[in-house]
Amino acid sequence: MAEIITVSLVEDGTKLMRWFMRKFPSMPNREFFKLCRGGQIRVNSARVDSNRVLRAGDAVRIPPTIAAYAKRENHKKTETGAAFSMSDLEVLRKSIVYNDADIVVFNKPAGLAVQGGTGIRKSVDKMATAMFPYDKISLVHRLDRDTSGLLVVAKNQMAAQKLAEAFQSKSAYKEYLALLNGVVSPAQGVIDNFIARGQVFDSATRIDGGAGQRPQRAITEYRVLAQVGDRVSWVLFSPKTGRTHQLRIHSAYTLGAPIVGDDLYGENKSMDAGMATILATNKLFLFAYKITFHHPRTNKLITLRADVPDFMKSVMQFLELQLPE
Repeated sequence: MAEIITVSLVEDGTKLMRWFMRKFPSMPNREFFKLCRGGQIRVNSARVDSNRVLRAGDAVRIPPTIAAYAKRENHKKTETGAAFSMSDLEVLRKSIVYNDADIVVFNKPAGLAVQGGTGIRKSVDKMATAMFPYDKISLVHRLDRDTSGLLVVAKNQMAAQKLAEAFQSKSAYKEYLALLNGVVSPAQGVIDNFIARGQVFDSATRIDGGAGQRPQRAITEYRVLAQVGDRVSWVLFSPKTGRTHQLRIHSAYTLGAPIVGDDLYGENKSMDAGMATILATNKLFLFAYKITFHHPRTNKLITLRADVPDFMKSVMQFLELQLPE
């Protein structure tokens, strides 16, 4: 007797053949095509071809003859051996702002690591691989774990190579929104200095001791969008280089106003008690708001904006802060 399987939200947008190969990995391709041509595989009771794009809620007819090809379910594991759940994947799926055959763009939640590693149970790269099992998932740029916002992920080698070059050459343009603890003056400018090991330097002079790491040049354009008294500043950042923690370091040490919620670089900066109550959160108020890049296949210029996370949105409303035009 034929079985009916309903396409889940996580599987939304998957092509029929990929969906079948994931569930029945030992089934020969010729068998799949034969069953499609013969009308044995159906979607919502209708005949379909192998390129049919499935949508959440679609009812797929599974012929009884292919039961032997089914794989035994096995949870995806991270390096720690802990499994991320289907609900974790669903949260990430809901954060997708753009998706096609070559790329997927997430509005990454704060607190989610981009890349897996020792001690990291959940990460975008591992979860995206589970979400798109027949694509070659590659990271082409990074966001800090605590930073929320737009993250572009490649789904094949061509896209990975072209996008990596775009981000390295800075032909891909990013804008961040941040709430800073303090007054920023001047209200607009370009920060151009050198950073290494969480410190700012005036030149690339080699650091004494350790591995002798040479500071790297870090350039950030910034513009103050609003200030609330002499307590916090609402700032738009446009980084021209991509150093580790660049915006956090430039905020804390060059502008003298660390990003709200930054426990690493802002721990010595006190805040007005009333404002601290308003901003009480364990989240970093740094958000990758906008990104512009050329599509790796079509070369079409794409500009994407992400919805501000709820923890920032409520503060914006209370302080009457606006998004940039």
